[in-house]
Amino acid sequence: MNLADPRQLATVLEAILLAAGKPLPLERLAELFDEHERPSPKLLREALGVLGGSCLGRGFELSEVASGYRLQVRERFSPWVGRLSEERPQRYSRALLETLALIAYRQPITRGEIEEVRGVAVNSNIVKTLLEREWIRVVGYREVPGRPAMFATTREFLDNFNLKNLDELPPLAALRELEPRLPAEDLDPEVPAGLQARADLALAEGDEEASGEPRSETNFRSLLAELDAMEQGLKSDFDDLPQLQLDDEEADVQTAASVERAD
Repeated sequence: MNLADPRQLATVLEAILLAAGKPLPLERLAELFDEHERPSPKLLREALGVLGGSCLGRGFELSEVASGYRLQVRERFSPWVGRLSEERPQRYSRALLETLALIAYRQPITRGEIEEVRGVAVNSNIVKTLLEREWIRVVGYREVPGRPAMFATTREFLDNFNLKNLDELPPLAALRELEPRLPAEDLDPEVPAGLQARADLALAEGDEEASGEPRSETNFRSLLAELDAMEQGLKSDFDDLPQLQLDDEEADVQTAASVERAD
């Protein structure tokens, strides 16, 4: 086999990525070849481009994520691929997804800061679940009384949601325009089926690694778009928070004035 030919090298890389079952960086791919035949980074990228092109029209694709390159099932096939799991997948609550979104966009962030934005306490099981999934980690402690832990997302989070880096997170303003708002009277909407299906598929990825099969993509852009539709004020730029507090103060002043007039 002529490994200097990008087309032949592409077939070798395809076999490697199928067997790996996880993303591999360019450096790791190069290490798998003997020193005398080791392709240059330029040649590896060229071969990966050939491999990506060969996936067109097929059920899987080549994707570059934070940890490297991997072959994964195309997202549109997730409804069928997800049924391979024999165990009933864990159900993710709206509260968990909201918490994850806040950490992703406002990291590093403390539990108290999350509670301040959401207006409710963060259940300890939510933080535990996100830590166990290795989607978040403790990156330090805020230098305030009590020294609360600060949370941030992980490389595993980026891999699971098909992102190379945090810069690929969609703009918050753009997300708000992607999905229609829920009716105001719908105070406790159910998690949309499409959102839950993607979260379920992400949960099953750990089992797929050992199988050597192409992995399925969980699209964080779509996930957060549906999350934005569930709660209008969640993923704002938080510039409105001081105004909200000011409005509350003005309301208190007006109430007090009314009481004095009544007296």
